[in-house]
Amino acid sequence: MKPAHVRIRTVAPDTPLGERFATGLGYPLRGAALPTLVGLALVHYLGLLPLFLGTAASLLVWGATWRYAAECMLHTANGFADPPDVGLGDSDRAAWGLTAVHVLAAICCVAAPLYSPELFWPTLLAVALVLPAIDMALAFDGSLPLALNPLHWGEIIRRFGWAYLLPVGINVTVGILAVLASMISARLPRLLSLPLFAFAYTYLIVLGFHLMGAMIHRRHEHFGLTPEAELITEALGGNDDQRLLDHVRELATNDPMAATRLLVPRLQDREAPAELHQAYRDLLRRQQLTDALLVHGQIRIAALMANSQPRKALGMVQDCLTIDPDFLPDDPGNAGALAEAASRSGMRRMALKLCRGWLARWPRDGRAPAVALLAARELEAEGQAMEAAVLLGRIASAWTDHPQHDELLARIQQLHSGTRA
Repeated sequence: MKPAHVRIRTVAPDTPLGERFATGLGYPLRGAALPTLVGLALVHYLGLLPLFLGTAASLLVWGATWRYAAECMLHTANGFADPPDVGLGDSDRAAWGLTAVHVLAAICCVAAPLYSPELFWPTLLAVALVLPAIDMALAFDGSLPLALNPLHWGEIIRRFGWAYLLPVGINVTVGILAVLASMISARLPRLLSLPLFAFAYTYLIVLGFHLMGAMIHRRHEHFGLTPEAELITEALGGNDDQRLLDHVRELATNDPMAATRLLVPRLQDREAPAELHQAYRDLLRRQQLTDALLVHGQIRIAALMANSQPRKALGMVQDCLTIDPDFLPDDPGNAGALAEAASRSGMRRMALKLCRGWLARWPRDGRAPAVALLAARELEAEGQAMEAAVLLGRIASAWTDHPQHDELLARIQQLHSGTRA
């Protein structure tokens, strides 16, 4: 029996590298990665032990860091979206190889300026250029001689092309951070600076290895790799969604209503993929079921906001606004958060529409002054300072005892001064 309730978040190999980079910035802070990073940062305190004990402890900590980073690379290369749990991989040999290589690289960067200060930047750039190739070779093969083979470096760089510069840039950042750490640590208490910089190092290392894994996943055929996530998803019935989508498309040709009903049970699961939601909306639009489209839009927006996906939620709001110009998310918290997200994204008209709808729908909500201030900012940017002042004046008179009342009055005065000028 397939455990259908188990779902694994995967990433498609053809996902653009730019999108992988944008989502990857939060990768070291998700799932098991965040407590792992915090734990590794804290155990760096062991390096303060006297004599060789501190050195040995530091090497052990760095070995654990590279081990987890290697596991993240392998996990990502196999198509998994989330970080691995601690200790899932078999990366001990790779970990010690990575530790040795990176310690040697650090020694070269430190020794070069002692011999000649002009050699520091060339050495740092050279080290940053070859390290990703060495890291990838060690993580996958665990062979130090192969990883140190310059011909193997050239082959890896050739396969990735310009995308190879992404982990190179991260390695340069790690090197610069190491220099800053050595300079700033002398001015900060050691007990404070040690874990802070250790966390920053570890974050960048995990990010770099994750992005290298994403690059390998994107070109997995060139490496003879079959992403493990695809095999597990198939075993767990994850491809049932694709089969359902294919069946729905086939059925929709002659019976769109039956195809619509077929999708409903799966869409009740919060983890239903976006492709099924889009197919459902396409079917509703084809049958001109506008009320159902708006109801689905409300549910979908709430789910996307609960999953911290405001950009996708804004896309759904825009879709619903084309159906009903007066559409507004039915939760004041979500509506306000979306207005702020629209403002940050430069979607001024949508932000203003959401703010006005919010104030009309929930005038007695205590968040009204904050929404009004956002609306006033957008109105002023549109050259409507007088209208912004009138809006704020109406809200200020209704919320005289609100903590933001003084801020409302000050903003009104600023708007009037700007108008007179």
